Amino acid sequence: MDDPIEARVLIPGIAEGDLIGSNVALSFWGGVDPKTGTVIDTHHPLVGKSVAGKILAIPSGRGSCTGSGVILELLLNGSQPSALVFAREEMILTLGVLIAEEMFQRSIPVLQVPMASFNKLLQSNHVRISGTQISNSKGLPDSTTPSSLFGSSLYQPDFSTIQLSPLDRELLNGSHGKAAQVAMRVILRTATIQGVTELINVKQAHIDCCIYTGPATLQFAQTLCQWGAKVRIPTSLNSISIDRRLWRSQGVDPALGEPSEKLAQAYIEMGAQPTFTCAPYLLDTAPQPGDNIMWAESNAVVFANSVLGARTIKCPDYLDVCVALTGRSLNTGCHLTENRKARIEIHLDLAVDADDSLFPLLGYITGDIAADSVPIITGLEGKIVSTEDLKAFGAAFATTSSAPMFHIAGITIEARSTEDTEAHLRDTAKVRVSRSDLAEQWQRFNGYAEGEGQTHIDLVSLGNPHFSYAELVKLMQLCSQRSKSENTALVVTCNRDTYSRAAKDGLITTLEEFGVQIVTDTCWCMMQEPIIPLQSKTILTNSAKYAHYGKGLTGRQIRFGGLVQCVEAACSGQVVNRMPFWLVDTGSA
Repeated sequence: MDDPIEARVLIPGIAEGDLIGSNVALSFWGGVDPKTGTVIDTHHPLVGKSVAGKILAIPSGRGSCTGSGVILELLLNGSQPSALVFAREEMILTLGVLIAEEMFQRSIPVLQVPMASFNKLLQSNHVRISGTQISNSKGLPDSTTPSSLFGSSLYQPDFSTIQLSPLDRELLNGSHGKAAQVAMRVILRTATIQGVTELINVKQAHIDCCIYTGPATLQFAQTLCQWGAKVRIPTSLNSISIDRRLWRSQGVDPALGEPSEKLAQAYIEMGAQPTFTCAPYLLDTAPQPGDNIMWAESNAVVFANSVLGARTIKCPDYLDVCVALTGRSLNTGCHLTENRKARIEIHLDLAVDADDSLFPLLGYITGDIAADSVPIITGLEGKIVSTEDLKAFGAAFATTSSAPMFHIAGITIEARSTEDTEAHLRDTAKVRVSRSDLAEQWQRFNGYAEGEGQTHIDLVSLGNPHFSYAELVKLMQLCSQRSKSENTALVVTCNRDTYSRAAKDGLITTLEEFGVQIVTDTCWCMMQEPIIPLQSKTILTNSAKYAHYGKGLTGRQIRFGGLVQCVEAACSGQVVNRMPFWLVDTGSA
């Protein structure tokens, strides 16, 4: 890099250090250890390297909204990168830095550069960031203050370009308390970064940062409680890190259980409902088509936009809380009709019938191809696609994509008619996905060679996202008149409402008699020992999301399969190292 690179400043600061970078987007949740800064995403080129003290250059974040919580954790425990440089506008990680600055006076510079400059930057080993410039030169002036000590009192953003309502002004000047005041500052700073000029009312919020990622997560919530925080709109809570009612009897370490309990209680004190689910679209309070809402949790965001037809941005953790405390959100992203149009067509070439593992595989591949663009999937017209299929597709899509929604021609609400589909297909690039592409992804998840016999399965993981009532019914039918292996655990997560309904109808008793352990409140991305057996080595899941994150989060080997294969493994204690029939190439498409 001979000449300095001009960058757009998202959060100002000064930094110098060794550069670590990749042209592959990275989810900090499930991808970076919040204690050490080590990359733990086993699917990422930077796996095993530490971002602590380095200038990190990635195209953007991706996947989980909880990346905000991880960067906040790193900033407060001293393991943060020296700076973040993106090729695309990135709000999940940026928002975590913004919260650290506004509430805890810790910060690092965050910048965005054009893709051509980003590729040039990746060739550098050591860079300096000062203002809008990134250069190779070393040696910060003696008078500079480390960016991590940057105080919000030193930086007063200009909100004059944003149209403020009387309520907005009251919230900003502190008339409704300090918590609401800080929340409004965060919302307006986010609006400034994104060039948003007006705010809108939203009908409900779903808070994702009730997940305990470390002390910073709890410190954030308890600080707001001390400032008198109260939600202004109906607010649900995402899965937490424990089964709140049973964690002690399950043997969960109090070092996790007690702060997780306090974190959940803090949000309840703010007025949020203890729904504790990563699938709020399964609740009776699910929004209606056209409703403006503010949901965090990546799979919930894409389901709300794509399947329900509600309107929400892909909300970073902590911004969800700020919106809940004010009832006001940014009029941008998927709130605007023009941003909901497909930008790329992904056509599925598959001439054979598939099992339920098609949708998580296809969702995962689609997200990887689409990146930050809204896709429309063609080739499924006329197929029977269930809500559960869409749930599995959406969770996988949200794992590999930073886009907030998708369309499936002839199926999802805004691409159901021929007219709507044609509008999405106008001026879109086209990419084809074949059976061989799906087979390759299956092999990447499973990591085996053909003809290697069977693998012992210690644990079957179901419910990422939370199981629906229909999925519990299907599981009960598959387990009927069969016996579970004593050497293989079968654990299912679901929300409290689903559990209560299933218990009333006798499903829970039947499943527990088979040997299923049902866990509520928490989800697999937070699950640790002893629910995951201490001696377990291999986990089988039907979730592409968990197949992606599981190894990094648990240290176990992860296998992927359809629900039938998962039940077979629970009964036999083994899984056959063979692709399902529909993925085997017989010479047809």
